[in-house]
Amino acid sequence: QLSEQQEMSRSPLSHLRGVYLPPALHPLNKTLVKGGKWKGVDGAQEKRRSFLRDFCEKLNGRKKPRTHLVHLVSRIYVEDRHKVLYCEVPKAGCSNWKRVLMVLNGLAASAHNISHDDVHYGKHLRKLDSYDLKGIYTRLNTYTKAIFVRDPMERLVSAFRDKFEHPNSYYHPVFGRAIIKKYRHNANEEALKTGSGVKFKEFIQYLLDSRRPVGMDIHWEQVSKLCYPCLINYDFIGKFETLEEDANYFLRLVGAPAELKFPKFKDRHSSDERTSAEVVRQYLKELSKEERQLTYDFYYLDYLMFNYTSP
Repeated sequence: QLSEQQEMSRSPLSHLRGVYLPPALHPLNKTLVKGGKWKGVDGAQEKRRSFLRDFCEKLNGRKKPRTHLVHLVSRIYVEDRHKVLYCEVPKAGCSNWKRVLMVLNGLAASAHNISHDDVHYGKHLRKLDSYDLKGIYTRLNTYTKAIFVRDPMERLVSAFRDKFEHPNSYYHPVFGRAIIKKYRHNANEEALKTGSGVKFKEFIQYLLDSRRPVGMDIHWEQVSKLCYPCLINYDFIGKFETLEEDANYFLRLVGAPAELKFPKFKDRHSSDERTSAEVVRQYLKELSKEERQLTYDFYYLDYLMFNYTSP
């Protein structure tokens, strides 16, 4: 275990090496797509797929595969009717994607009538790691695999705003209290007791701390560690910045009912301003130049893989 840790500390890319790689990327099956309206979206899609594939080939080299995928697929949701695998990236449209999967699966008539709690706590959807090894491999090799990503800083700020700037019965006592206790000098009793009022700078100190007082969370974990895009050959790479267009094109690709469209509504805190590049800039002003650089470094694989411009 020690030698593994030493190896990983030598290169931040090393955790992506030597793991089982599925067969080469398949061409997208476009037989169900009608009309020319999707030409632009399809062109963007092919560029993203090609870019990620080239990046991963350079990253992985020609090493022989050694490890199976069971522990790599825990974030992937399965929809068997339309043969879809969707890797969940929080703060990149995942709540509405899970609503859509429930509709595709026949569990709901409309995405608009499914509550936030039903989506996230209802246990209606199966994950890929719940299947046996044969079931996992079969689906990875034959289903259409989708991932939807977002500019890493926007995703990070969106997660902070959602979890720490609104009342939250889990993130405040679990993460907030630990963050305030470790990073706020002279914290008052109320803050230490409730964990409410975490500042963005304190949150970043926690994120960058190799000895975090509380572990990582999927809402700010790197996409490279949530979905392993260089180990699982995703057929479709959607982006939050073009979410609606990408999602509706994907639904046509997999033969979804014509009336099913990706929901437009904001899942929670609908009155809040969306986390945009300008909103992110305001939050980054609270950090020192070094903290900004280290935060970028933390997400730099995500920036590189999905061709996002560094802030």
